[in-house]
Amino acid sequence: MERRRMDAALLVLSLVHLAATLEVPLDLPQPPTITHQSPKDYIIDPRENIMIHCEAKGKPHPSFSWTRNGTHFDIDEDPNVTMKAHSGTLVVDISRAKAEHYECVYQCTARNQHGTAVSNNIVVQQSRSPLWSKEKVMPIVVQEGVSLTLPCRPPAGLPPPIIFWMDNYFQRLPQSSRVSQSLNGDLYFSNVLREDSRNDYICYARFPYTQTIQQKQPISVRVLNQDPTDERKPAFLIPTGPSSSKMVLRGQVLEMECIAEGLPTPEVSWTKVSGDLPAKRTSFLHYQKTLCIVDVSESDAGEYRCTARNRLGSVHHTIRVMVKAAPYWISGAPRNLVLSPGESGVLTCRASGTPKPSVSWAMNGIPIENSPTDLSRKVEDDTIIFSDVQIGSSAVYQCNVSNEYGYLLSNAFVNVLAEPPRVLTPANKVYQIIKNHQALMDCASFGSPIPKITWFKDSQSSTLDGDPYIQHDNGTLEIHVAQAHNSGKYTCVARNTLGISKNHIYLEVKEPTRILKQPEYKVVQMGRSVTFECKVKNDPSLTPTMNWLKDDGELPDDERFIVDTDSLTITDVTENDAGVYTCIMNTTLDHDSASAELTVVERPDAPTDLELTDQKKRSVQLTWTPGDEHNSPIQKFLIQYEDSLHHRGHWHNLTEVPGTRTTAHLKLSPYIHYTFRVLALNAVDFSRPSFPSRMVKTEPAAPDENPTGVHGFGTEHDNLVISWKPLTGLQANGPGLHYRVMWRQKAMDSDWTTVTVANNSKFVVSGTPTFVPYELKVQAVNDYGAGPEPAVAHGYSGEDLPVAAPENVQAVLLNSTLAEVHWDPVPTKLIRGHLKGYKVYYWRERSLHKHNPHLMENQVLTFTGNHTHSMLPGLHPFSLYSFNVRVYNGKGEGPPSPTQKFETPEGVPSAPTSLVVTNPNLDALTLEWSPPHDRNGRITGYTLKYQQVNNSNELGPVEELALPANKTSVTLLNLKYSTRYRFYLNAKTVSGAGLAISQEAVTIIDEGNTQTPHPIARSPPPGPPQAPPVSPFGNVSSSFGEDGTLISWEYWGPEQNFYVEYIVKNNESEEEWQKEPVNGTQNVMLKGLKGGLSYRVRLVAKDHHNQPLHHSKELLVSVPAVASRQVDIATQGWFIGLMCAIALLILILLIICFIQRNKGGKYPVKEKEDAHTDPEFQPMKDDDCTFGEYSDNEDHKPLKGSRTPSNGTVKRDDSDDSLVDYGEGGDGQFNEDGSFIGQYSGKSASRETAEGHESSEAPSPINAMNSLNSFV
Repeated sequence: MERRRMDAALLVLSLVHLAATLEVPLDLPQPPTITHQSPKDYIIDPRENIMIHCEAKGKPHPSFSWTRNGTHFDIDEDPNVTMKAHSGTLVVDISRAKAEHYECVYQCTARNQHGTAVSNNIVVQQSRSPLWSKEKVMPIVVQEGVSLTLPCRPPAGLPPPIIFWMDNYFQRLPQSSRVSQSLNGDLYFSNVLREDSRNDYICYARFPYTQTIQQKQPISVRVLNQDPTDERKPAFLIPTGPSSSKMVLRGQVLEMECIAEGLPTPEVSWTKVSGDLPAKRTSFLHYQKTLCIVDVSESDAGEYRCTARNRLGSVHHTIRVMVKAAPYWISGAPRNLVLSPGESGVLTCRASGTPKPSVSWAMNGIPIENSPTDLSRKVEDDTIIFSDVQIGSSAVYQCNVSNEYGYLLSNAFVNVLAEPPRVLTPANKVYQIIKNHQALMDCASFGSPIPKITWFKDSQSSTLDGDPYIQHDNGTLEIHVAQAHNSGKYTCVARNTLGISKNHIYLEVKEPTRILKQPEYKVVQMGRSVTFECKVKNDPSLTPTMNWLKDDGELPDDERFIVDTDSLTITDVTENDAGVYTCIMNTTLDHDSASAELTVVERPDAPTDLELTDQKKRSVQLTWTPGDEHNSPIQKFLIQYEDSLHHRGHWHNLTEVPGTRTTAHLKLSPYIHYTFRVLALNAVDFSRPSFPSRMVKTEPAAPDENPTGVHGFGTEHDNLVISWKPLTGLQANGPGLHYRVMWRQKAMDSDWTTVTVANNSKFVVSGTPTFVPYELKVQAVNDYGAGPEPAVAHGYSGEDLPVAAPENVQAVLLNSTLAEVHWDPVPTKLIRGHLKGYKVYYWRERSLHKHNPHLMENQVLTFTGNHTHSMLPGLHPFSLYSFNVRVYNGKGEGPPSPTQKFETPEGVPSAPTSLVVTNPNLDALTLEWSPPHDRNGRITGYTLKYQQVNNSNELGPVEELALPANKTSVTLLNLKYSTRYRFYLNAKTVSGAGLAISQEAVTIIDEGNTQTPHPIARSPPPGPPQAPPVSPFGNVSSSFGEDGTLISWEYWGPEQNFYVEYIVKNNESEEEWQKEPVNGTQNVMLKGLKGGLSYRVRLVAKDHHNQPLHHSKELLVSVPAVASRQVDIATQGWFIGLMCAIALLILILLIICFIQRNKGGKYPVKEKEDAHTDPEFQPMKDDDCTFGEYSDNEDHKPLKGSRTPSNGTVKRDDSDDSLVDYGEGGDGQFNEDGSFIGQYSGKSASRETAEGHESSEAPSPINAMNSLNSFV
């Protein structure tokens, strides 16, 4: 139990020191360590000097010695051997000695005062490439079908040679499942064929070290074909027997082969009897005849079965595989120990092998049992335990593990040191890491005892422990997924009992490089340009480099490839440019890439190799070979023909076939000389035509078909025109094409009348009855006969005008605007043609109202087909209408039916023509109106409604007033003063109330002002109905609303294209009339009229050429000055008083200014400049008492250094602002005595004049007044 506890403690201790094995800095004392040595089996080239390597390090630097074949090798006594300086490497000069004299077993020893290290036993052998032994090779004669083995048997070499079979021309002999080379180099034939006969089967052996090739004598093989060999089941040539065994060492390559003979040639397969084949380590060579397993392990032991099989049977062979193992480390070779005085440690030499190897220890090259006794050391099989070591206990221990298949020799030193810690990682090292990647920051250190490593970040006092930090045993700090906030300064601290050491390290976390817009798949036509975009985002502190690849290689060295910062452009694309293009963005830390394919397309090449086969009277087979489709699949083939007999040089489309076919069965017509060609179509375009085929001539024959489209019709009342679609040259089938035209009256058992027509496609039959049905036939005929019996077509002779009118015509009124007309159909015989329909003619003769004029508005409604009634919409109420009905055919109209009349009942009237507000005062106003233009009956009265409208556009309660029909005005009393009203007026008949006309008006304010705020334009007083005047416009009126000025009118002309013109009243220029289009109505809203102005308004009708045709009389429209519903502020007393106070204040300021100027005399230039620095703080200029320059339009400011006119005056128009703008109007004068006359802003003329003459005289108040007067 105690032993187990001790073993567990030692295991923990060993793990601690195992993890802590570090490189000892070379400036500290340490035993030797072998750093480089020659391999155990060292094969040398006998033509070169022998070099046996042995390198070691230590402090102090070690010395070297050698043993040869187990005894000391005195180098100084052999003049051919030298040792390199500061090294143990031996160099043997073979120019004066033979290499074979130095084929021995060598071992190197490196020692200093702290210990001794030894190398492996190095077995030196020279490479050998012996010649082939002389032998006489007899020719081999075999019967076809038997098996054959050609032996190679190369001479033994070191290392073994590489075998291959060639002919006299140094060409490798072909191998297959029938003929193959075995692992020993022999050539096996499962069965021989006649073509195997040759006299140059030569086996070659290549020796790799000397790079020499040896050749065997050629072997001659002759295969006879006298007695055919019977087929036979397989049999193995190698290996022989049903089973065999094979031994292989762990880690080597296992090769097993089975070569079988048989006829037909057998196929070989492999299985593992005791399990599955290791898929990743298994391969099959020599046409499945060799099974190869690499890196063999103990699990590969077992039985393997190869099977040879042909159609006659199969044969098996079992191979038993045994796996042995030379010694190999289980947990690695023993590792150096660095211990401080008083510490403990463990050296472990743990290895395995088959059979189990033995372990022996040595110290400083001397078996440990022969070494001096050390109480701090205890050897237990493969482990040495050290406890409480002291200074001077340093040594090198050798562990030797061996069995019959090999050995392992390892050196591990125990170095007892007492050293304070030191950090070996360079100071202030900068680590740059991409965001979201792993960050590893090294803190390599050394010390004895082993230092403890702690990490800190920035100025933090707490150690970095836990997520996201991971500290490894070797001191490395890991951040598994680095983020931007992980950037900063890190400090690693190494600490042991003897001291402390620290180091600063910097971490920079960079943004990753990302391709934001990847290149996209492109399809481009040859000869055009293409651009691949590759937009990238990267960390700004990293320098990116863009590279483009084509098919994973460099771009072609061609000026057509233009690489920009974020794109690749290829101009004049060729077919070779197709491929995969990859953009790679590299930085010093990362990269990103994206690829896209370019497909170059072009119209296909022309088809080739046209061939005509299987020719018959009416058909032929055409085949062809498609051309290159240039990456765009062929969609179809178009076959064309040329008829060199009738249309030489003209190609006609014959047929199309899908793009997957390359043959077509073509139907031929007689009497054609055919030449064919083929075109291919892909997504780009048609190809060029193929070369024409040979000519195919067909014999003439009678027509196969007759003309189509046979029609019969009349152009006169007594004729019949027979027409047809003529045959083409392809349909004629022979020369002498003409037509046999036949006709007879339908329903009469009469004979056919026949005529012959050539070179025409119609025939006229004269003297026919009017509109009689006929049967028609047209037959094609040529010099070789007539076509098939033609089909019968039908037609009619010519039409004439109908001779009868509809009867029993009557009208039924449905309402005041709609009537229905009925009639009896006209008999077919009296129509004398194809019935097209009926036409109803109707017109309004007059209104039934005494004030409306007589009207004749002719209208026609046409009804196609056999109708017997129709609707008459859009009638005027209270009117007298007349109408008649006519039938019509293809020739024209028949006579009218007797004219009949009907009266429409009364309807609702239209809106009153005008509504005008007159005589407004404080609480009353008068409304005057004109009756409706369309009364549509007898007016029975009017309805007036009105309501108040407040400033927020809200409507008050509605007041209603009924008025008699004979009134055209009304005065409303008891209204509120200064109030806006809205009025609605409509007329009534017995059918109801009509549309209303609206108007707004404001009662005047109680300030004594009798002017109407909203003058109303008066329309001409309505009069009795009259005939339309010379101008077709009438009743032009205006009214005002919130949205603008409404212009209304009546128009009696036929034109439908109008516009309204308007111009300011006093503007006499005819070119400044403003135009407003009208969209088919009789009113328009003008929104561009400005308040307070009067306008001349007129209407214009345009003809079809957009030229003015009619003008109305001009209407004078005065727009109200105040568009809002608020009282005009300019008329209020308080505003006038305020303006007067401001004017008085300005006058007082001017007087003070003049007095100050008189007292001040001359002003220094500096003060003058200061006075102009800020017009916001200096509203008046000190030098001339005028106001600072002010303008609401910078374009009107005077330039610096500009001068006034020579007469010293300033034009008023040059001012941008004046007191006139703030008053009631006038000429900008306060009074008649000129106390202030002039502009509100701008430089005074006197100042300009004074500055212009550079006057230094002090101005006086009188001069100042004169300056002001100079503006007058």
